[in-house]
Formats: sequence, structure tokens, C-alpha cells
Amino acid sequence: MKVKEIATSAGVSPDTVRFYTREGLLKPSRNPANNYQQYGSEDLRRLRFARKARQLGFSLPEVRQILDQADEHHSPCPMVRDVFQQRLAVVEQEIHELEQLRKRMKTALAAWQDMPDGTPDGHTICRLIEHWDDSKPGKQVEE
Repeated sequence: MKVKEIATSAGVSPDTVRFYTREGLLKPSRNPANNYQQYGSEDLRRLRFARKARQLGFSLPEVRQILDQADEHHSPCPMVRDVFQQRLAVVEQEIHELEQLRKRMKTALAAWQDMPDGTPDGHTICRLIEHWDDSKPGKQVEE
């Protein structure tokens, strides 16, 4: 398969195929007649795998490590589980922080609805932000 053919088969762009080839995840042979890169079924399998792993949040170095372990006939599954558990904990923390931010944003918008707009006067930049007091949700600091 040529670059465009393997890209179409895997549902990626030709640039993605070229990128993974440069990164060493794919190992095409060269066609002696025209020196074009020729991709085989193993390259297609690796490309599809890399795409799925990336969709699940694995980094390129992690994908490379998984493929390397498989190439050495070692199961990468224990490492995949460990990485995924760690990543899930980080994502859950980020979601929690985003939920807190969303709550603060809604509270601030509600508090700002009735506040007058102010013009910067050398002492203030934007009264809405400067008078926000996160320790008193739903209330702004009075001057």
C-alpha cells in the first residue's frame, strides 16, 4: 500500500501516516522500482492500534513503548492498565476542578448581572473581577 492507501484504510490523513513513519511506529519497505514507501498489513494494524491508543489519551511515547513491548513478545497490558489508572485519576481531578470553576463562573455571572459597568479610573480595571470575593459565593465586595 502507498501512503494514501494505508491512510484511507486506517481513516487517517496521509500526514498522520508520514508522521508515524518518521516517529518509527511504522516500518514501510521501499519499492525498488520507484523508491516509494510500501506499507503492509502489519503497518496498517500498528497504525489502527496507534490511532485507538491516542483516542484513549495515550501519549506518543507511551504508544511507542506499548508497541516495543509487543514487538519483544511481552504483554504491554499490565503497563496499559497502570498508565490508564493513573491517567484516570488525573482526569477525575481535572473534572472536579472544572466543575468547581463552572460553579464559580455561574455564581459570578449571577452576581454581576446587576452590577454597573465601570470605566477604568486609575484605581480599577474591571469592577466585576476586582469586587469578586470567592469566599462569599453569590455576593460581591462592596466599596
